[in-house]
Amino acid sequence: MLIKQWLTDRLRPLSLGEQGERHAARYLRRRCRYRIVATRRRLRYGEFDVIAVDGRTVVFVEVKTRRSETGPRPALAVDDLRRRRMTRAATAFLKSHGLLEYPARFDIVEVVWPLQQRRPQIQHHQNAFPAEGVGQFFR
Repeated sequence: MLIKQWLTDRLRPLSLGEQGERHAARYLRRRCRYRIVATRRRLRYGEFDVIAVDGRTVVFVEVKTRRSETGPRPALAVDDLRRRRMTRAATAFLKSHGLLEYPARFDIVEVVWPLQQRRPQIQHHQNAFPAEGVGQFFR
């Protein structure tokens, strides 16, 4: 029974968001030379699409994937509430792994993948926003 469930999960088609996250992680690893630490990490206070290391900086990456190039930029979907949640989740991650003394930042990767194209267009926004809220993340 476990093998059947595992195969079913492995063979199911990926959603657009999952495809975008995979391409974003590959882009960050190959082009930006980030070390990918985790993908699709769910924490008590929220989730991260990608957690990476750039030099000595811990990078929390939000990936936004869209089909259309028209309309507002995908990065605009990261609103104030999402930023506060990401800050809380990042603080929890850094605390739980004993990494509070290391610098951290938030990046956003926009993945636009029109139906007619074989590969997506990727735009990386480094240090996209500062940590928001209150807590030990701030000095």
